Order: sequence, then C-alpha cells, then structure tokens
Amino acid sequence: MRFASRIILALILVLSLGLMVFSSLRESAIMDELAHIPAGYSYLNSLDYHLNPEHPPLVKMAAGLPLLFLNLNFPTDTPAWSEKVNGQWDVGYEFLYQSGNDADQIIQWARTGPMVLTLILIIFVYIWSKELMGEWWALLPSVGVALSPHFLAHGHYVTTDIGAALGIVISIYYFNRYLISPNKKSLIIAGIAFGIAQLTKFSALILIGHMLLMAIIYALIRFNKSQHEFKHAFALVFTYLRRLFLIFIIGVLVIYPLYAIGSINYSPEKQLSDTQAIIGTDFENPPLSYLADATVWLSDKPILRPYAQYSLGMLMVLKRANWGNTLYFMGDVDRTGGPGYFPIIYALKETLPMLILAGLGIIFALFGMVRALFKRTPTLREYLDTNLHEFSAMLFVSIYVLYSLTSPLNIGLRHLIPILPLIYILATGVLRKHAQKDEYKKQLRSAMVVFLFVWQGAIALTAFPHYLPYFNDLVGTDNGWRYATDSNYDWGQDLKRLATFVEENNIQKIGVNYFGGGYPPYYMGDKAVPWYSNFGNPLESGIEWMAISVNELQNSIAPTAPGFTRDIESEYRWLKNPTSPDFRVGESIFVYKLSD
Repeated sequence: MRFASRIILALILVLSLGLMVFSSLRESAIMDELAHIPAGYSYLNSLDYHLNPEHPPLVKMAAGLPLLFLNLNFPTDTPAWSEKVNGQWDVGYEFLYQSGNDADQIIQWARTGPMVLTLILIIFVYIWSKELMGEWWALLPSVGVALSPHFLAHGHYVTTDIGAALGIVISIYYFNRYLISPNKKSLIIAGIAFGIAQLTKFSALILIGHMLLMAIIYALIRFNKSQHEFKHAFALVFTYLRRLFLIFIIGVLVIYPLYAIGSINYSPEKQLSDTQAIIGTDFENPPLSYLADATVWLSDKPILRPYAQYSLGMLMVLKRANWGNTLYFMGDVDRTGGPGYFPIIYALKETLPMLILAGLGIIFALFGMVRALFKRTPTLREYLDTNLHEFSAMLFVSIYVLYSLTSPLNIGLRHLIPILPLIYILATGVLRKHAQKDEYKKQLRSAMVVFLFVWQGAIALTAFPHYLPYFNDLVGTDNGWRYATDSNYDWGQDLKRLATFVEENNIQKIGVNYFGGGYPPYYMGDKAVPWYSNFGNPLESGIEWMAISVNELQNSIAPTAPGFTRDIESEYRWLKNPTSPDFRVGESIFVYKLSD
C-alpha cells in the first residue's frame, strides 16, 4: 500500500512538472523575472548582491545556479551595473537581450530552480498530510497543489511566491514537531526551517507572530492550575519563549551564508552608498528610523554587513507596502487597494472545486466546534494534544488573512499562495474526520472529496498552457481581464506568441505597448515599433497594426478611483473599440487592425 501511494505521488509530480515545463516553453519572461534572473545569476557568478535587494536570495540563487553551467556574457562593464543604484531593470534587459546571449535559453534554465522548489513543496504537503490523515488521503492535498493553475503558473516563474509557500509550510511543520517533541534536535531543525523561510520572502516574517502565539498558548495549556500556583504559569511561558528565542537565533544564523556570498565582491563603500540612496529620507519617524539608521551603520562593517542587506530588503518592502501599487481592479484604476481585494480575487481565481472544498471544510469545522462546545469535550489541552498541526495551520491562516486584508499592496492572488496548501490540508482533513462517523456517510463524503480533486486535475489539463490568467467559471478566463489584471492576468507572458502572430500574418510593422519582462525587438526585430497612446494613431505613420498588453490597456482606459488622476493623452481615445480587439494573442495581448 505504501509503495502504491508513493508511485501515485511520483506520477503526480511528473505530471505537474510536465505541465509547468511545456507551459514555460511557450512563454516569454514575465515582469519580475527581468529583475530576478540577472540578480540571482550575479549573486553566484559575480558574488555581488547589489541588484534586487528587495527580495531575499534563496529563490533567485536557485534560478541562477543552472546558469553557471552556460557560457553567458554578463554586462558588468556597463553603467547600469557599475554606477546605478540597483539598476536591476536595465541590467536585466542588457543581460537577456543585448549581450549576445540566448534569452530563451537563460529564461528556461533559470525557471528550473523554481520548478524544483514547487516539487519539493508538493512533497512536503504530502508528508504533512500523511501525518494527519494517512497516505491515501494525503495524496489529495498534494494533487490540490500540484494541479492548481496558480501553482502551475507561479511554479515555473522566477518569483518568490512559491518559495515563500515552501518556506512557510516547512517552518510551521517543524515548529509543530518541536512543540510535540521539545528536544535539542527538533529545536535545531525548527530553527533551520525558520531561517530557510526568511530566505524566501519577507512576508515569512509573519511566522514570528505565529510562533509567539503558539508558544504562549501551548505553554499555558501545559499548566495545570489545580496543582501549581499561577506564578508557575508565567515561568512555564518564559521557558517556552526562551526556547523560541533560540529558534529565532538559529534562523538568523541560517540567513547569514547566502547574504555573505553576495558580499564577497560587493565593496563596503558601494554597499554603504547604495543603502543610503535607497533608504533616503523615507524612514524619519521611530521605530523604523532606528532600523534605517542601524541598517546604514551596518552596511560597511566587516562580518556584519550581510545583515544590513537583509535589513535593507525589509525596509524596501515596508516602503512599497505603504506606497501601494497602481492597479486595475473591478472597473477602477487605483493605488490604494482595499480590504475587499483578496476575498474577491480568491473567489474569482481559485478553482471551483477548491472553493467548494474550503467551504465544506469551514462548515464541518464550525459544526464540530459547536458540538464540542455543548458537550464540553474535548478540553483545549486534549484537542491540542491530538490536533496541534491542525490548530497551528488554522492560526497561521487566520493571521495571514488578517494581515492581507489590511495591506494596501494588493497586486495579485499570488500573495495568498503561501496559505493555499494549508487550506487544502485543513479542509481535506476536516472532511476526512467527519467522514469516519458513519459508513454510508463515510463512503459518500470520501467519494465527494475525491471527485473535487479529480475535477481539479481536469481543470489543470483544460487550462493548459494559460495558467497565469486563469479565472474560474464564475467569470471565465476569457473575461478575467475585466475584473483584474497585473499578475492576476497579464505579466507579459504572451510576447513570444505575438511574435508568432506577426510572422504568420506577414505583418511588416506593428505598434507595441507591451507590459512584461520580454523585449519586443528581440523577438520581432524592427517590425515591432514601441508605441503609446500619446504618440497618436499609428495609422497616421503608416503602421496598420497595434498590439497592447491588457494590463496597459486597462490602466489607460478604465475609470480612475476618486483621488487618482491620469493624463488624458494616455487614454487611447483614438482607438475606436479598445475593449473589442480584432485579435487576441494568448490571453493577455489585444491586437487591432487599424485599417479597413
């Protein structure tokens, strides 16, 4: 039985990998890859971390590692590298498209790193689920992740979201194991896992609050008030917090080596000047001003300056989160976002079977809680003794959701990816638990749960290869751009398809307003003419075709939210029917035939 379940898991992994690979081969670089790929390569090849300090290095280094085996030209002799402060976008263009390299070769090999991390995530979901519900049921959440359009999309891009999901899952898992068996070995492993999580994405800092709450709760339920004075409760809490502090210290030590690699050829003088330029005057008020001052002070200190780079990344994320991001969402263009963003995006982009699974899981979980409340059994201590993994995952999901609802940085469902595996595990576990009460109900609910995951697999196959713009059947992928863009729909993935369209239709000139990490002239030569709304109608310059990325289009023509302004010349008023293109390339590029 064990062998059979592992064979099935292996087949799931192969299928997931195949879908990611063949989807990736059809796509151009997405926006963030233009910065992340050269950054990861430079950390390992040049041992210099001055590109893209806004994100931790693990995923970027995983992407850069395969590139070390290619004979590549890296533009270290250009001002973008040697003089600019974090000239990541310029270096990206020069590295991929202007240095004599094969851009597609670089992109595809770099993406193998994130794909491997995605497969490891699927395996960890299986390992965690197996402890909760057995080997066969554990296959279901694994399928949920492996064949989710969101994991298949972001799993083959050089971005940090899948890495964050992996780091958070393993950190919570091994911290739970430490609480269950608090020995030196489990403490060290929990610390290493926490450190790995911090190397994936700065949102993993939420784990600190989660672990603090878990340690306090777990300490208090171990206290028996009938046998001890309450002062012993505080002593017990202090003991757990002291041990948690050791876990954090181990995590801080784990962070150091990857940042230290990028400090070898990053001169202290340049690191100091770069840090001062990036921080500027944006952090003048306590307590962030103290962190900013400490970051600047550390940035040229031997031994310690890798931590300055980590701290700088945190500050950059905080700055961007406070500033927000210009986006199109539900009919408006705005910068501020709002608490309704993630619930709506989740409802529209998560697959229907996983929405149903999550909904049923919540219903049965609430039913079980109410029943236990009336029966006054089990006690909280008894519950945690047998359901620690479940409680810990629910607590983290709750904290993460509350954080997301209050964050103004609303740029895509991808920011919810770290909690989706936990939701799949929790919902499946709850339904399995309730399916054991009655034989008939057991068979019925088991069949229903299996059906939901088979449905998930069918979606993965039918959505291929357009995973990034996937919207569920409530609105449909073809109409998803009417509700949200950016990383929800258009990240520049269809540029290679546009080049094929131009060639097949024998187009000699086409105006292009492109959003993404690709470079139109690289794929289309002088046929692609950069063109924007304020240039006027390209037909007047003898160009009969116009291609616009839907993200650029919506940001140009959709109504603006109150308080947000836009230049009237950027609104494509010379385009007759901007929302009704003559052709669509992939899902994200609209093409217009300007002449009759």
